Amino acid sequence: MGKTTTASELREMSDEQLALTLKESRESLFRLRLQAETERLDAPSELKRHRRLIARIKTIQNERARAAAAAAAPPA
Repeated sequence: MGKTTTASELREMSDEQLALTLKESRESLFRLRLQAETERLDAPSELKRHRRLIARIKTIQNERARAAAAAAAPPA
């Protein structure tokens, strides 16, 4: 992942695509952390980028869950 994925690009993805991207980012972050511990990390900024991407994805998933819950709730 050379380019940063924006929130608007993530919002255009389906739930399945978001889940897959989240899984891939978590795996990449894990590998980067291992490289950092063994002092083989070339670009420390990649850690920050993956953490922020994971946060963006989880935020969008939470927004969608809240919207679905609000739509399913009976009007007061």
